[in-house]
Amino acid sequence: MKDYILRTHAAVEPQMTPTSQPIDQKPDLAAGVAERQLQAHPQVDPKAPASLADVSSRGSQPCALSAGPVLFTGMDVHNDSIAVSLAPSDSIEVRRYGIIGGSHDDVLKLAKKLQAAHPDRALHFCYEAGPRGYPLCRFLRAMGYSCILVAPSKIPRKPGERVKTDRRDADQLARLYRAGELSAIYVPDPHDEAVRDVIRARYQISRQQHRARQQLKMFLLRHNLRYPGKTAWSPAHLRYLARVKLPFAEQQFVFQEMLDVITEAGKRLERYDAQLPGVVAGWRWEPVVRALMSLRGVALLNAATLVAELGDLNRFPTANQLMSFLGLVPSEETTGNDRRQGGITKMGNGIARRAIIEAAWHYRLPARISPTLQVRQEGLPKTVTQAAWDAQTRLHRRFKHLTGVRHKKSQVAAAALGRELAGFVWAIARMVKPHALTDEKRTAMPGA
Repeated sequence: MKDYILRTHAAVEPQMTPTSQPIDQKPDLAAGVAERQLQAHPQVDPKAPASLADVSSRGSQPCALSAGPVLFTGMDVHNDSIAVSLAPSDSIEVRRYGIIGGSHDDVLKLAKKLQAAHPDRALHFCYEAGPRGYPLCRFLRAMGYSCILVAPSKIPRKPGERVKTDRRDADQLARLYRAGELSAIYVPDPHDEAVRDVIRARYQISRQQHRARQQLKMFLLRHNLRYPGKTAWSPAHLRYLARVKLPFAEQQFVFQEMLDVITEAGKRLERYDAQLPGVVAGWRWEPVVRALMSLRGVALLNAATLVAELGDLNRFPTANQLMSFLGLVPSEETTGNDRRQGGITKMGNGIARRAIIEAAWHYRLPARISPTLQVRQEGLPKTVTQAAWDAQTRLHRRFKHLTGVRHKKSQVAAAALGRELAGFVWAIARMVKPHALTDEKRTAMPGA
């Protein structure tokens, strides 16, 4: 591939730091309560927690932008090829470098060639999040280069564009990266991603079981077979299914296959549930998981799901930003003095949003410390248990107000409680420190 020297133009595009932009959100009462909880019990500095320096790895943190000239490199990454475009910081042009191989060695060869051709420029890479995941980003950061992943849904696109190619995508990434219009997503370290893989695999099996149950119920309903009991999938319901006999052997075969799928999914879920305590026990975020388990409705599975999906909650400067990330804030369409608010945005992480709303349903009941919750709170700091109790009293009072005085549906009230519960999750997670990485796990990190 032919090397070249970039031409310099007098016009310079405005520079902005290409990091996650703060989310515009009006002040929220629940966020204020969460922040007051944190200010009353500051065990970790909200702005610069000391533990982050101990637990962060070189391969999981982005490099700071250089003060000098920068060569912004946009990459449209595919399985076997990568389209590359370049956008220097002191120019308005975007140059197409070409197509390279898709391996890490090919990317490293590209970086060395660009560094040799432009020794006075810092190299900053970016590519869209996709099937290739985080390894390429971690690899470039481990080699000392700045690299960010960009959420495809956050990339500005012109409505009238109808031509999409790999080279044009790379041009767009390089141009927007130089203009500071890209929002970088959070890159977890490899062990955090491994725990998240366990959580997501269990979630997928749960969804498969739910879908298989629906298919079986529709199959039986089509043949006018109805369960006379009240609770589906209880032991009594399973005994009823064992007695079902269809008129034709072909139908009986289909019925048994559907039932076997449900049974096997249940066994797989049991194996994942048995594995989860051991997974959390060796995790650096175990103290945060244990602290979140002090909340009502947040047992081991929900707490591990929230921490695995959200990562380091210190990256959210305010509780409002966490609520926005979870898609729990109301949508809004305002024109002049006409303001309209709708349902929640449902943006961001759907698995974490589902977990926190499921937990919010527990707060429809009066506040109390059950024997199970008391066991989960043993050994936790007083500040954490007090914040969990404050969450119970406030959220139950809020639920009664929404469903009684304001006549809201219980589903709407649960979503509102989930938004406020996210504020308590944010505050409690910042009250405890994660474990420091061991030497064994440091050596497993890229660039260690």
